[in-house]
Amino acid sequence: MIKSMTGYGKSNMSKNLREYQVEIKSVNHRYLDVSVKMPRSLSYLEEEIKKAVSAKLTRGKVDVFITFNNNSLEGRDIKINTEIARMYIKELRDLAKSEGIGADIPVTEISKLPDVLTIQNNQDDETIKNELLEVTNHAIENLVEMRKVEGEKIAQDLLGRIQDIEEKVKKISSLSTGLIEEYVVKLNTRIKELLQDQEIDEARLAQEVVIYADKCSIEEEVTRLHSHIYQFRELLNGNETVGKKLDFMIQEMNRETNTIGSKANNLEITNEVINMKTQLENIREQVQNIE
Repeated sequence: MIKSMTGYGKSNMSKNLREYQVEIKSVNHRYLDVSVKMPRSLSYLEEEIKKAVSAKLTRGKVDVFITFNNNSLEGRDIKINTEIARMYIKELRDLAKSEGIGADIPVTEISKLPDVLTIQNNQDDETIKNELLEVTNHAIENLVEMRKVEGEKIAQDLLGRIQDIEEKVKKISSLSTGLIEEYVVKLNTRIKELLQDQEIDEARLAQEVVIYADKCSIEEEVTRLHSHIYQFRELLNGNETVGKKLDFMIQEMNRETNTIGSKANNLEITNEVINMKTQLENIREQVQNIE
């Protein structure tokens, strides 16, 4: 099953008052390009997030947005800087003595002074890593599922278009079968008009017909187009990443179609070639969306 490169996935998780939210958006890109936006406190996990994305996706411009709120008391300690507190108390008492005011200083007021109290956050990095990867993988799974659904729609559209291409190839092949006979009749008629009662050189006439037949034959191109169409369908029904391969197949089909157009000496074939090129361009645009 083919997958689109466009998709969106989201997942939330709350565990022990730690809240995580991961959003992932992806759009078309020639290669896999992963960008992660996350709080600085989690920046050490950026490469882990990219590895998780790379394990499931092969192409696309992927943006990962992570929010994290840690309301847990786990690993948090209040530290009193006793030395700084004593310095504050000494200076305040000296100030009170010199100004002749009371020197009663409540401990609660001391605690409000800068750097007296600090909260140390000794978070469990391994626990947070595992929890973040868990919610990230859920978001990636949601993204992949959406890309599969979109890919199935694209596949159905492509199968319909490639069927139309195949029908046009068959029609062109049918139209080309009578071209040589028509040319022989026209050539005979023209030569008779020019030579009137003179004898026609049948050997020279046969040589001209062979040259023309070789010049306007599209049998090889038609055969290759049928082969390309078969391979195109096989790729659509496979389980591999096929976006680049499909793009290459369309280039090859365009090449064969252009060659038929240059050889065609028939208005109906020319019109069918134009229609094929239009359809191939539509397919090429759709293929750009496939992983």
